[in-house]
Parts: sequence; structure tokens; C-alpha cells
Amino acid sequence: MMGERKMKIADVARETGLHRNTVTLLYNETASRVDLEAIERLCELFNCSVGELFERVPGVGN
Repeated sequence: MMGERKMKIADVARETGLHRNTVTLLYNETASRVDLEAIERLCELFNCSVGELFERVPGVGN
């Protein structure tokens, strides 16, 4: 979604109020947990549902 809107990590952090490190971890798919408030802010920014932000990959993170 960031690519579609030509947004950088810094843009997302600034517009959502999330810490840049949080956005970086999500972008790099290395976050081990995500705060519900962060999900809400990202959904608002991208005007999307939670299911559009995340994908469950069976066997990963177990």
C-alpha cells in the first residue's frame, strides 16, 4: 500500500503518529507483535480493513 501511494516509512510514521521503528518492523515483516492502536491508525491512513494489511502464513511464527 505504501508503494501504491509512493509513501516512505517516514511519511507513514508522521501521518499516523506511530514510531518510525514500529513502521519499519511492519514494513520489513519482522514485527513479532502489533499494538491494536497501530493497526487502527494504519487502517485509517490506508482506508482499508485489517485483512488487507496482514496475511497469515501458516507455520511462520510458531
